[in-house]
Amino acid sequence: MARYTCSFVISVPIEHIQPLVIQLLQECGLDVQYDTPDYIMAREIPGNIPFSKLVTVEVLVDKTTVTGTEVRVNIVIKNEELPLQLNNHCRQVFDFLRQEIENSRNWQLIESISE
Repeated sequence: MARYTCSFVISVPIEHIQPLVIQLLQECGLDVQYDTPDYIMAREIPGNIPFSKLVTVEVLVDKTTVTGTEVRVNIVIKNEELPLQLNNHCRQVFDFLRQEIENSRNWQLIESISE
């Protein structure tokens, strides 16, 4: 199973984070399957790639560390694909989504950590 994680600290009011993240995921071609104020799960839409390569994105909003308008968001991107190649499909989606988050005009990026 391929799995990539990253954390972001972004400057945005806490009440705006959920709709903004959902909008960003949808703009990236992901279908939001489940959402709560502190958790969002989205999947790639089937059709263009094999089922085992479909990526699932989990977004966790860490409400315990909210300070003013700074919010920590943790993201896990995974699929059933074995990461036999460095540039696998899951990694490509991870890199694309990470770049979209870092460059979004909806918030100011304060910190970005990828693992």
